[in-house]
Amino acid sequence: MKNDNKIKLFLVDDDAVFLKSLEIEFLHHTDFIVETYATGELCIANLGKKPDVIILDYHLDGIDKNAMNGIETLDKIKEFNPDIPVVMLSSQDKIDVAISCMHHKAFDYVVKSETAFLRLQKNITAFFHFERIEKELNWYMARM
Repeated sequence: MKNDNKIKLFLVDDDAVFLKSLEIEFLHHTDFIVETYATGELCIANLGKKPDVIILDYHLDGIDKNAMNGIETLDKIKEFNPDIPVVMLSSQDKIDVAISCMHHKAFDYVVKSETAFLRLQKNITAFFHFERIEKELNWYMARM
């Protein structure tokens, strides 16, 4: 986390209305620096900005039918830096889609709904809590 402990968050979704509403939620209710992208390609092109976490839509073909989908984008993100936590987001409530995302090393899978923001917020909090615990544990283990 950088910039006075603010979390740099990338939101990637081809649904402009949902993307804007999610951006507003994160900017109003939490302590984030938010960057939004309508395609996986734009997200990949900006990974050099070192996001702390990425929320990525499963389907990204609303603007361009030939655009990378969410799984392809997730794989490219993990190639760039396997430690960036990526939460997959989709309107599909199918277990096989969620399992596929987890096999591709997503941190979690959230279904788009009226409670999606709260779930995303909890996921991000949980990730950074576990990361802090892991660092403390490693510090203690190095002392033994």
